[in-house]
Amino acid sequence: MAEIQSSAPTGRGTKSRGKKMSTRIDMTPMVDLAFLLLTFFILTASFNKPTVMELTMPDGKGPRTPLSEKRALTLILGKNGQVHYFFGLNTEAEPATLHTTTFSAEGLRRVLLERQRQLPAPTVLIKAGQDAKYQDLVDALDEMTITDQQKYALVDLSAADRKLLAKNSL
Repeated sequence: MAEIQSSAPTGRGTKSRGKKMSTRIDMTPMVDLAFLLLTFFILTASFNKPTVMELTMPDGKGPRTPLSEKRALTLILGKNGQVHYFFGLNTEAEPATLHTTTFSAEGLRRVLLERQRQLPAPTVLIKAGQDAKYQDLVDALDEMTITDQQKYALVDLSAADRKLLAKNSL
């Protein structure tokens, strides 16, 4: 609490002066209150929950599902945020026609939505090229969620796909 201490005047004058008083303020209750408030706000605050993407990967023990060539859309993630894509499957006997786009809304999203309109429930194969970055894969998976793709898979780049990329990059 606050106290007021008075001291007796020390002087020889005939004139009486006012008493000098010193004040001492006890800060303990204010510090206690500050710590109580701090504790209250820390305990009642809600922390940000991390946002995660659920991804179900097969264990490789079950039977393989055959893929229809006409239902397939293959995405190859390249360098500098480019996405190469072709419809169907690519084989050395029958090479596919390669198209290139970006991750913008007018790029990959438009391709995915157009393919869904043409052919309901397509299967999207996502293949990461040698120059692709991890962020490209995350962006591609985000586009799968945004466009509500029901079937998509992460697949390794085949030798025929490498040849197709090399032929089209010249």
